[in-house]
Parts: sequence; C-alpha cells; structure tokens
Amino acid sequence: MSGPRGQVRLVVCDLDGTLVGAELDITPRVREAVSAAEARDVTVALATGRMYRSALRFARALALRAPLICYQGAYVRELPGPDGQPGALLRELPMSAAAARRAISWSRAHGLDPHLNVADRLVMERGDESAADYERISGIDAEFVPDLRAAVRGPVTKVLSVGPAGLPAAVLAAARAEFAGRAEVTVSHPEYLEFTAPGVTKGRALRWLARRLGVPLGATMAIGDQYNDLEMLLAAGYGVAMASAPAEVRAAARFVTPSVAEDGAALAIEALVLGRGTLD
Repeated sequence: MSGPRGQVRLVVCDLDGTLVGAELDITPRVREAVSAAEARDVTVALATGRMYRSALRFARALALRAPLICYQGAYVRELPGPDGQPGALLRELPMSAAAARRAISWSRAHGLDPHLNVADRLVMERGDESAADYERISGIDAEFVPDLRAAVRGPVTKVLSVGPAGLPAAVLAAARAEFAGRAEVTVSHPEYLEFTAPGVTKGRALRWLARRLGVPLGATMAIGDQYNDLEMLLAAGYGVAMASAPAEVRAAARFVTPSVAEDGAALAIEALVLGRGTLD
C-alpha cells in the first residue's frame, strides 16, 4: 500500500535493526529517503535505547533537526547548536536507585551481565566480559567501577543487561512480573534486556514529541524491529515493523517492511510518506 502524500507529518525511527544493521552504517537509500521526507516538511526523529552521545552521530549523518529520544524515551535532548554547545535537555525520567540495584541483582541471578547508564555515562563493573563488544557497538568508552551495585548512589537512567541471544526474550515475562510498578522492562536486541523507570516507553515519547510539534497522532509514523518498539508502533497512526521483528511486534504493526539489509525503512518512507512504490 502506498500512503497519501502529505498525510504523514512526523516519522519516528528506531536505529539498530531498523535504520542500521550490524555494520552500523546508514545506506545511501536510507539517507536519501530521510532527506526527501525532511524536504517535504516531514519531521524525522530517532527513538533508540542508545545513549545520547552514541545516537548523535547517526542523527548528524542524517542531518536531522528533531530532538533525540534516547534510553527508550527516558532521556530526550535537542541536538547541539551550530556553536557546538550541548542541546537542551527536554525530558529526563530516571529510575530509582533501589530499583536499579534490584535490577542488577536480578539480572545476574538470571545469567545476564548488567551495565548502568547514568544520564549520558556508561558505567560497567571491572572484569565484565561484554565490555569491549558493547563499547564497540555504542562507540562510547565505559567508566569501570569495582562494584556496580555500590556505584548506584542515586537515580539511574537505565540498567542494560547483556546475555546470550534469545535469553533476554526468554526471561522478559518473568522480569516484568518481578518489577511491576518498579521499573519498565523490555528487550531492545536479542542480547539486551533493559530496565527503565515505570512508564518509560517509546510510545509515550512519540506522543510527547507529537504534542510538542502539534502533530496529530494520526499523522505520525513509527518504524521499529523489537519489543521495545511495540508501544511506539501501536501509538503511531502508521506503525511499521521490520520483517525481522518478533511475531508479536509484527502483529501490532499496521504494515510490515523488508529487513534492514533490504533498506526496509527507506522503502516504508518512500511508500507511506513520499508516495513512491508500495508496501504490502
């Protein structure tokens, strides 16, 4: 199905598995589709579990103007100005220290290695075997501490726990039951289980940004590939799941687009925003 041009006014895209694949590159087709949408006064924004500093290079590569939605919506910040000064922090919803400490202990008891994000810092425990790989993916150097639980002295933006592919999804229901009312729990990647403050989701962040921009939800579009994108796909007028998304996420979407390797996000923007081609 192709979309009526001019109806979509805000596109909110996940990053990993949606706009970028394992090589962490933005392809020319994705870049061109985003640029063409922006040229038609359609706002394109990123919504990611990544840190602000980690997501910033992708926003710059796409020449975006919208605030960056980071940590599943727990941290929203404008882009730096032309003078290089940091963008204004617009929204920050940290989780309690008690919930963060409990998430660390629970994760370890279930075979996961937890990390901390405190504002825009990455904190890891010395000896964490996943450190080098996560630093490579995020593009951020970690701060290492001898005891991760002891390092929690106040509110925490996010606890990210890393495990073998498939384990985060396998323990997701148990984690949500354990932390009901204390933390939001989701899966952002086959290896990542994430804990944030109660109520923090990309769906709420999309609603917040749409209100800020004066865009009706019916004129919004969201593209994502994982459980952490589900609420965003449901909130948007045009929810688009990548073909690689779990069945539950695909079922929640209005449309399904090809994989990131096939530039599925670009195809969705072309069909539903630019009126080029079709999306089944």
